[in-house]
Amino acid sequence: MTAVQTQARTSNVQQQKRRRGLSDRAIINLFIWPTLLLLILWNAFPLFYSLFLSFTEYSAIARKEPVWVGLANYQDILTDPQMWKYFATTGRYALVTVGMQTLLGFGLALLVREKFKGSGLITTLILIPMMLSPVVVGLFWKLIYNPAFGFFNYLIMQTTPGKAPDMLAGTIARTPVPNLALWAVALVDIWMWTPFVMLLALSGLKAIPDYLYEAAVIDRASSWFQFRRITLPQVAPLLMIAVLFRTIEAFKGFDLVMGMTGGGPGDQTELIAVNLYRQAFQGQFRTGHASALAYIILIIIIAISNLYIRYLNGLREEG
Repeated sequence: MTAVQTQARTSNVQQQKRRRGLSDRAIINLFIWPTLLLLILWNAFPLFYSLFLSFTEYSAIARKEPVWVGLANYQDILTDPQMWKYFATTGRYALVTVGMQTLLGFGLALLVREKFKGSGLITTLILIPMMLSPVVVGLFWKLIYNPAFGFFNYLIMQTTPGKAPDMLAGTIARTPVPNLALWAVALVDIWMWTPFVMLLALSGLKAIPDYLYEAAVIDRASSWFQFRRITLPQVAPLLMIAVLFRTIEAFKGFDLVMGMTGGGPGDQTELIAVNLYRQAFQGQFRTGHASALAYIILIIIIAISNLYIRYLNGLREEG
């Protein structure tokens, strides 16, 4: 075979490879781009359409076109004293649940980070609550709180006879107690999601190099100094991520509340997400008003998330 024939054959092989490469790329584009476009439309259309509806007077069940009202829906929400009560209730709920989950989750992580006999089994048992459906958990605890046969009331009656509580009705010995139902739901949320915080904190604790503690021991540093200067700073970034996720979920809290109290009694457990559901799907189906409320909640969540992220970035810079 001459040099010219060899070069021609090599050129043909390269051209075939190039064509085959272009063909492969075309196949990839054929599969990827339609999927991407579908996902974008699937997510973008409801987002922008609900934004449009937030500026209109519209009901999903009424056979009428949306009527443009501008910022009227936002003004009604922000000037409604009752709506601010729902926001305040949600804020208290988020503060209590996220605060307790952080403290208890970090404490459990400190307890189970060291290997001991049965540590794997104990860790698995602790993680079970977060694996359950929130609706199932709500119904489960609703039975526990039941004043007639609930196990929780039985324990209370054994310790304080005559003080029978009806936690989800917000009464003790038939006397109304402010926010009792809210704290009852918060207790369940803490029980369910503390393992999530523990899991993230535990991963942070496992990532701390041993030589930091060894150096501290050589320098005769106390246990409190090791915790304050080594453990807490190293775990803080992951702990803040857990706090961020749980704060966002607290402001979106719906399924657990609806499964336990349905938003009652009165307005004790009427979180803002529950009220959003009522406006959108109950009563008059105030779709435009509910869309405006949804965007106000979204703005609040974005603002809180930005505060957390800035603090987290500050921790990383210090580290």
